[in-house]
Order: sequence, then structure tokens, then C-alpha cells
Amino acid sequence: MVSQETALDLITRRKPDHALDRLLYTDPGTLELDLAEIYYRDWLFAIPACEIPKTGNFVTVQVGEYPIVIVRGADGKIRAFHNSCRHRGSRVCTALKGSAPKLVCPYHQWTYELDGRLLYARDMGPDFDASQHGLKPVACEDAAGMVFICLADNPPENSAMLEAARRYLAPHRLNEAKIAHESTIIEKGNWKLVMENNRECYHCAGSHPSLCRTFPDRPGYTSQDENGNVEPVIAKHWERCEAAGLPSRFLIDPDHQWRFVRIPLLGAGESFTLDGKAAVPTKRLSTAPFADAGSLLFFHYPNSWNHFLGDHTTVFRILPISPTETEVTTKWLVHKDAVEGVDYDLTNLTQVWTATNNEDRAVVEENQRGVKSPAYVPGPYSRIQEDGVIQFVDWYCATMTDRLGGGHARLAAE
Repeated sequence: MVSQETALDLITRRKPDHALDRLLYTDPGTLELDLAEIYYRDWLFAIPACEIPKTGNFVTVQVGEYPIVIVRGADGKIRAFHNSCRHRGSRVCTALKGSAPKLVCPYHQWTYELDGRLLYARDMGPDFDASQHGLKPVACEDAAGMVFICLADNPPENSAMLEAARRYLAPHRLNEAKIAHESTIIEKGNWKLVMENNRECYHCAGSHPSLCRTFPDRPGYTSQDENGNVEPVIAKHWERCEAAGLPSRFLIDPDHQWRFVRIPLLGAGESFTLDGKAAVPTKRLSTAPFADAGSLLFFHYPNSWNHFLGDHTTVFRILPISPTETEVTTKWLVHKDAVEGVDYDLTNLTQVWTATNNEDRAVVEENQRGVKSPAYVPGPYSRIQEDGVIQFVDWYCATMTDRLGGGHARLAAE
């Protein structure tokens, strides 16, 4: 397996604006390093807050070796915990999602309050101190309706992203939303190939006929030049949207880990539908005063990209399963009062991204098959079409160089 030293060498020897070495996409040792140095240390998008609207609602998430439970407490606060009983380690919550007045381990019925405190442990003797055996907490933040978690004991500073999310997402009212539909697929590709595929539309015209009805595949729509200039149609869209109270201009993390920007859809497009019209025309989720406000794009490395439209929102989460398998979860959010069959048709709402996800799975899996070949040599990215891929791979290489170079590869959450 690839060692820390080998991975660092492969990363530092990479040609600028080129893909990564084969072993960085295929080797189990690389995945262990990616988990230890990124997924166990950085903030990760977990769920939309509207998924657990009531006291006792919970969702479980598996991040590498760590089972996590996210729950809403009686005080309304969302918290996350390691989903491992403090008795003998059994998972406390075994369902993907559910609701419970208390969290009860099914093994020996140790019972925890929704804030993690241990309430009941039968026959543990007079010297047992329940206060020392609560569920181990996981850092958790609600970013304007998007719940992020971090497994590290000392999570990185995140206030700038939280403030940006609260400002850019406020018009999209995620706390007034509900989940209309969700899907989880397994792509047989490395998580970095999944993210790279998302960060460019070089492949869109040939792979995504449904998406390209409304989503512009021109690189100038989602990027700016070295001087910060954008295409006139984008600048005009920003001016119109910001005059209506919709934050729109590029806001990019100095370390390039996250970004917000609002883009127009093609023509008179209102949503990601086959006819370009709103999928939820009446009970819209956004407060935008016009239907063609476009899509607010938000990515956050290492595991999320998202589209916030005038009528609904679609959020995406990726989690590595193996060196060549990635779980991709998509959730469609609509206004909580919208009624299926009355205010929206579920097929119309979901068909574009359902098709796009399946098409992306196919291209990522073919990409992975080719990369596994011993004949593979990292090729150059297009600076015109794949600037987003370059930006992601540069972020990955800089992050891993800093963390591996510091000589402290470890499971930071332990």
C-alpha cells in the first residue's frame, strides 16, 4: 500500500495542471491517508436541517470507519455524536433515520438523553458515574439549513463559511423546506474522480442532454478570469439579482475550499426541468421576486456541491466507501407546504438530476477503469474548460502536502 512518504512524493512531483498519479486514485493506502488527513479533519456536509425538524428526529451517517448520529434535541438544537455506546461500543441508532424520545442502545438498553447525557445503565453498581459516560460529541454546525460536522478534536476555523452561507442561503429558506425525494447511488470510482467530474462541464454536452436544456455548459458562466472579470451576461444577472436582495457575486474561500456564485440558466429557464419551467411553480422555496433567478452554486470540499433554485433546492453529498467506490446522495428540497401531485409532480422535479447522476456514474466508472490501467499516464487539464478541476486538484495537493509534510498523518478525531 502507498505510504505517507510515497503519497507525498507523488503529490509533490505532479506536473502543474495535470491529473494525479494512478496510485492516488486506486490504492487503499491513499484512501486511508485521504480519510485521515481530510475526511476526519475537515468540515463535511452531512444533511439538510429540515430532514430532522422535530425533537428526537435523527439521521445516521457513516464517514469512513466512524458511524455518526445527528439528532435534534428538545431545545431545538441539532447535535452530532459518535454512534457508539459507551458501554461496549454497539451502535446506538441502527436505522438510517428515525425518531425517538431517547437514544437507547439495543444491546443492553443503556439510555441517552438527546443531548448525549447517559440517563440509565442497569446494574452498574454504586461507584458508577453516569456523567462520565455520555455519548462522545462530534462538532456540528447549522449553516443556514445545511448541517456540517467535523470529526476532529479541534475543528478548523469555520466562521467565514458559516457567515457566507447564512447570507447567500437566506433567500432560499432551507429551514422552511422538506425533503421531497432522495436517492443514494454507489459510483465505482474514487471520490476525487467523482469530485473532478462535478467540477467541469467539458463533458456535459456529450453526456447530459437533459441537464443541458437549462444548465449552461460554457465555462464563462461558472468562472472568472485572472482579473476577476466575468461575461457580461453574468454581470448583468448579478446586478438584477442583488437589486432584488439575492447575494450573487463570487465569494471564494481564500484557501479555495468553498465558493458561492449565482448563475442564470439558459434562455428563460427557471429550473432544472425538461421544459425549463419551474418544477414547483406555486409554493416556491426561494423569496426571489422573479422566476428566472437562476441557480446559486455552492461547493464545499471535500464532499458537497449544491444548487439553490427559485422553486426548489438540490443538495449533494459524497462519502468514500473504498479506493474505487463512492456513495453519492442527492436530496430534493421543496417548501414544507408544497403537496406532491398538487404543487409539484415528483417525476418532473427529479428526472433531470436522476438522469444526470446516472450519466455521471457511467463516465466516472469508465474514468476509473481507464485510470486503473498500468498504461495510464496523468494527462493535462484544459485551462479553458477544466479550471474548476485544476482548482480542486490544486486544493487537494496543497492540503495533503501541508498535512503529510508536517509529519502528522493520523486519525485526528481519535
